Amino acid sequence: MVALVTGAAGGIGAAIARTLGEEGIAVAALDRDEAGLRELAGKLEADGLRVAAFPVDVASSAQVEAVVEAAERLLGPVTKLVNAAGVLRTGRAVTMSDADWAATFGVNVDGVFHVSRAVVSRMVPRRAGAVVTVASNAALVARADMAAYAASKAAATAFTKSLGLEVAGYGIRCNVVTPGSVDTPMLSALWSDHGRALRSSIEGKPRAYRTGIPLGKVASPADIAHTVAFLLSEKASHITLQHLTVDGGAALGA
Repeated sequence: MVALVTGAAGGIGAAIARTLGEEGIAVAALDRDEAGLRELAGKLEADGLRVAAFPVDVASSAQVEAVVEAAERLLGPVTKLVNAAGVLRTGRAVTMSDADWAATFGVNVDGVFHVSRAVVSRMVPRRAGAVVTVASNAALVARADMAAYAASKAAATAFTKSLGLEVAGYGIRCNVVTPGSVDTPMLSALWSDHGRALRSSIEGKPRAYRTGIPLGKVASPADIAHTVAFLLSEKASHITLQHLTVDGGAALGA
């Protein structure tokens, strides 16, 4: 089996690559951070896992098509796809720049489209495959200062479910995982220090109309990775067109 994972250089994507690799799956690891990607591949290979690094900008349709072709040529047919690449640009909707909006959608929406099209078009004639897109609970509830991110994740969610409907007849399943706050560099970047980032996520921000986390803890990347691995597995063979929220209850079940 071969899995293709985008955003694999760090955070959730790296955890997913490791989790799938530990299940004996060959991993095509994609990211535009070439240095981080090479570091990840080195660590996984040192642990005896089969991984190949493919630097790519998922916002580029041409780059994605070439990389998917190369990955299948090297590792074999891709049977599992994880769209985990993502960027977060914060700011008020009325003052957000065109560049920040375009960058957000370029990765979070266009990237999901480009990679899904390239991989799933190859799955269709083989009549098998599973896709998971990593979105966000921001796609489900309004978030102040995150309009672009929330809109992009909502778009990626709708796209993945619609794709799943179109290819269900070929035995291909498409699902979405919607994390809340996860202990990654993306979360830490929102605050001046790591501890404050964790506390704010857990306690919530009433002035921003944001609840805290009922379970009282921030998710680890592994929490998301295990959920993704389940949805890709045969244990989830009758699950498609769904989103599974992994946020400790922060979205109150939305």
